[in-house]
Amino acid sequence: MAVTAVEPVPGAPALVLEDVGLVRDGRSILRRINWSVEAGQRWVVLGRNGCGKSSLIRIGSLYLHPSSGSVRLLGHELGRTDVRSLRRLVGVASNGMADMLRSDLTPIDVVMTAKNAALEPWWHSYDDADRARALDCLERLGVGGFAERSFVSMSSGERQRVLLARTLMPRPGIVFLDEPTAGLDLAGREDLVGALGDLAGDADAPATVLVTHHVEEIPEGFTHVLLIADGGVQQAGTIAEVLSADALSTCFGTPLELEHRHGRWWAWASRNTTERRQ
Repeated sequence: MAVTAVEPVPGAPALVLEDVGLVRDGRSILRRINWSVEAGQRWVVLGRNGCGKSSLIRIGSLYLHPSSGSVRLLGHELGRTDVRSLRRLVGVASNGMADMLRSDLTPIDVVMTAKNAALEPWWHSYDDADRARALDCLERLGVGGFAERSFVSMSSGERQRVLLARTLMPRPGIVFLDEPTAGLDLAGREDLVGALGDLAGDADAPATVLVTHHVEEIPEGFTHVLLIADGGVQQAGTIAEVLSADALSTCFGTPLELEHRHGRWWAWASRNTTERRQ
């Protein structure tokens, strides 16, 4: 069955969640989430393990339906538009994405198939313009020289760059990055955070939502933060207004200290807390 193409509604927010809730096996995972992401904004979603961050991203990227509330993506409401067409307006990179890809795919195929939100190149037809676009995305992330290599033969950091390039292939209106630095060593993490900072500084880059546990992984150029605790929004707004030691301590349930230097954020347990544990 053919998928009818849709376009972003001019001037509409990239994402709007209204009173979104999610219940699984009788347990409330998300409750009354109200959140809006505007074009050009760069959001970080912070919270403890199990607080609902990944579920929130799956709902925002249209791979999970909420139990209640409404989701509007680029002006289109989930449930009133073909979800397959809406997904083509979204870029998604998650820690599990690499595991879903066939091991002998090349990076250029990994990126190119994102045009149709697909994982295999044989499901759709692609032309020279598509390959050129995929190569351009790879080069933008600094891995154009690996375009014809086996994806599985690349380092973890290189694969993450390919997955970031994949998010840009369909010229999305919004990109979701679910813990993209997970599993990387220090050098790989810093390399990827730098690449994300470069993208954040690009005025033509789409609205971006980054999920992480660690404030030191917030790239330069990110503008907003959403703090999630116990499945609900604790605070949301600009990083300058929201991110503080008190807010972070409440979010993670332990006294923390917070510092901003050299364009990056750093957090650690309060000395008093550390001394009490010794």
